[in-house]
Amino acid sequence: MLTFTTTHLTKTIPTSPADNAIMTIREVAGYLKVTERTINRLAGVKKIIAFKVGGSRRFSKADIEGYTREQSSTADLKD
Repeated sequence: MLTFTTTHLTKTIPTSPADNAIMTIREVAGYLKVTERTINRLAGVKKIIAFKVGGSRRFSKADIEGYTREQSSTADLKD
């Protein structure tokens, strides 16, 4: 897997179809162990990147993993 690193950001280029997976609100909520309402709220305020298909939000698994990495590093800075 190719990885590009800067002092503030790590970006991984997906190399498999699973890395490019598209997830529903329910799948993201289960993955992050939160409620669907929480995911809707985070997407609504643009904390989590989402796009719409019809009237339903969809999420890239790579974007969700980036969000969790970002939240982890922000939490580390607060300690």
